[in-house]
Amino acid sequence: MKSLWFFDDVNLFKMLCPHKFKAYKTNHDFDSYQKKDYIYFQEDSANKVYLIEKGKVKLGYYSEAGDEIVKAILTRGELFGETAILGESKREEFAQSVDNDTSICPVGVETMHNLMRDNQTFSFKIYKFIGFKLKRLERRLQLLMFKDAKTRFLEFLDELCSDYGYDCEKTGDKIIQHPYTQKDIACLIGTSRPTLNIILNELKDENKIEFTRKTIRIYQNTA
Repeated sequence: MKSLWFFDDVNLFKMLCPHKFKAYKTNHDFDSYQKKDYIYFQEDSANKVYLIEKGKVKLGYYSEAGDEIVKAILTRGELFGETAILGESKREEFAQSVDNDTSICPVGVETMHNLMRDNQTFSFKIYKFIGFKLKRLERRLQLLMFKDAKTRFLEFLDELCSDYGYDCEKTGDKIIQHPYTQKDIACLIGTSRPTLNIILNELKDENKIEFTRKTIRIYQNTA
């Protein structure tokens, strides 16, 4: 596929009419990555932004001690590498494919700048998105530094509710249908899978949640 058609599936780009980017169709291919392949490394040149067409991508960095710090795990329809738009010259994080057959649409910074110049509303949405993402990252780093694992998970549940949750009409419970594995969630809240399993089972025993592989139900009436 050689187009920016996928912009239509990303909320951020819904303001962009198709005729605005037809001229770029032949210049953009989708790149395929296997599990654990790197899209870019720390210190790589920052000259593109990326859209996820399929699969998941992990963003993170390595501490001086060599520990991996996971900043985010992104899924279909999400944008990353966007700080290149603001003039970042070198990557401050790595981006790594989490799944096999991850499909990514790379978009050159110059192309993005052209699209933003052509559409002020689109440009505003881009900057608003970047600000929101940085704010969310700052909040997550504060949680990692100052909160215990259970509190971090509970606050992460609030984030999942906002992104993937809906109300069950019959019971009023919150239903979250999310794209993450338990390993993903453990990475995002800075804990181990065994610790996460303990937290999940504790909350289940307290009749606060029920969970399956990709669904979490948050009970609203736990008396």
